Amino acid sequence: MPAPRALVKKVLSRYNNCVKANHLFLLLERLGNLLRSKEREAGGSQGLQAIHLQVLSFLSSCNKYSNTPAGITEYFGITKGTISQTLNVLEKNKLITRSADKKDLRVVHVELTKKAVDLLKNEIPPAVFKEALSELNDIERKTLTNLLYKLLVALQHNNNGKTFGVCKTCRHFKANAFGRHHQCGLTNEKLFNNEASKICREHERMVS
Repeated sequence: MPAPRALVKKVLSRYNNCVKANHLFLLLERLGNLLRSKEREAGGSQGLQAIHLQVLSFLSSCNKYSNTPAGITEYFGITKGTISQTLNVLEKNKLITRSADKKDLRVVHVELTKKAVDLLKNEIPPAVFKEALSELNDIERKTLTNLLYKLLVALQHNNNGKTFGVCKTCRHFKANAFGRHHQCGLTNEKLFNNEASKICREHERMVS
């Protein structure tokens, strides 16, 4: 007895969605692999591994609530031991400095040195990525960015992961609470304009 049309349509729809998901996954995986290979090339010339450059890149974009060993561990989702070894290598190469928090001596902040800033400026993102991106027009780049961000948020939500979103998009962000400066509603601390554009481990999406 032939299956009802509705059932056939439902099965075909699920199959097509699965095929599309697999295709998109393979595309993203391929892009990731290509970028990682370029990171390995860039790092190799400096005696570094890809993870070392990735940590430096994270530190260049995160705020004071996130530039800690704990924040780095949460962002990358790898073991504390691996992060500890990574930081030791970076410190040995004079790419980072570590200092205790002024209010809580148990907290250690990790910051980039000028050597690290110069390295990132030359190597991250890879030149091949910049060249490829130049093939897209402004509307295409904006659309791609928005779609990838939407996908990232969905994955983080389904995995119960922290968003590590930009400070000024957080529900705790209070714009111009101190005149020219802003405020973090979670810590009640003053935030400068450059800090508002950094990513934060305490970020929570605004409720629409």
